[in-house]
Amino acid sequence: MITAETRPTLAAKARLRWDRQASRYLLLYPEGGLVLNPTAADVVQLCTGEHTVSAIVERLTQKYVTEPAEKVERDVLTLLERLANRGLIHGTDD
Repeated sequence: MITAETRPTLAAKARLRWDRQASRYLLLYPEGGLVLNPTAADVVQLCTGEHTVSAIVERLTQKYVTEPAEKVERDVLTLLERLANRGLIHGTDD
């Protein structure tokens, strides 16, 4: 389960790649890949194990100032839960 204190990281099988031809980020893994919208790409780029979910939400709230912090947090948690359910994100709690 992903919580505010989780420090998410990409699974070993997952790779974030920039597609220069299409000018978008892709999350690649052995079974396929996902095209990430810019906001999802921002979240995944911060999944280094250094940042907690709370810190990721704080950074994105600063970037997307028109969105309420609660919505940003809800969206980040939803995305990370979906990626975790696919085995693409792992998290540790301190």
